[in-house]
Amino acid sequence: MNGELIVAALSLIGTFLGTFSGIRLMSYRIEQLERKVEKHNNVIERMAVMENRMDITEHRIDEIAEIKGRCI
Repeated sequence: MNGELIVAALSLIGTFLGTFSGIRLMSYRIEQLERKVEKHNNVIERMAVMENRMDITEHRIDEIAEIKGRCI
């Protein structure tokens, strides 16, 4: 019976160590994924700003072309 208790105790310790290591690895990977998502979101936000600026620029170019067309 002593041997069974030792094996059970070692199994329990191994299970705890494995679970703890798995949790640490999962936390690390989630943190890395969050960083990637944050970078992606920053790119999306910057693209929205650039699209807005492009719309304004196109509108201004059209206005200049219209004014220039009237002057000629």
